[in-house]
Amino acid sequence: MKTYVIFDLDGTLLNSIDDLANATNHAMRSLGYPTHGMWVYPNMVGNGVRKLIERALPEDTRSEKTVNEALALFKEYYDDHCCDATVPYPGIPELIEQLSDRGINLAVASNKYQEAVTKIVSHYFPTANFRAILGNVEGMPRKPDPSIVFKALTMCPTPKDAVLYVGDSGVDMETARRACVESVGVTWGFRSIHELKEAYADHIISTPAQILDLIV
Repeated sequence: MKTYVIFDLDGTLLNSIDDLANATNHAMRSLGYPTHGMWVYPNMVGNGVRKLIERALPEDTRSEKTVNEALALFKEYYDDHCCDATVPYPGIPELIEQLSDRGINLAVASNKYQEAVTKIVSHYFPTANFRAILGNVEGMPRKPDPSIVFKALTMCPTPKDAVLYVGDSGVDMETARRACVESVGVTWGFRSIHELKEAYADHIISTPAQILDLIV
């Protein structure tokens, strides 16, 4: 039986692509660079905000100075607008409530910076049984490095065979593999089923309720 479910955030629990895109486009526009259509962003996110900014900038402008300037503009905007258009995916609030009611421990492990993760999770899931709410902090490598999973396990000690890691991308599946925990790829997020298969997801599901079948 699984007793600890660790979730990726963006593309797994929450459809946040519009707010991420708007903040990135704000940064690009403020610096005089071209913006991008919303349809481009699902393939630009997943490796942290710095990498998102690097991908959004014109290739010949990606100096550390320019990335830092754009990143500061992104954060200034996103901190005020991160909950404007973001919504939980259908069935996610019910899933979180059912898992909590069953006594399953929960965690969030995101490549997004910690302050935003804390704010967003507290806003959308104020009563959930999250034992760890983890984003990227200085000095911690980003997924697919498994350090964030190991940190979640130190905050809620659990045998690895009792853990599920749930995410929407190949990065997430690789993170779970490196951490030696069972992976669940979700098809409702930002990336394709093909990417999940290529990353050797242990399970691929199309509705949140299917996670309930995997914890028993």
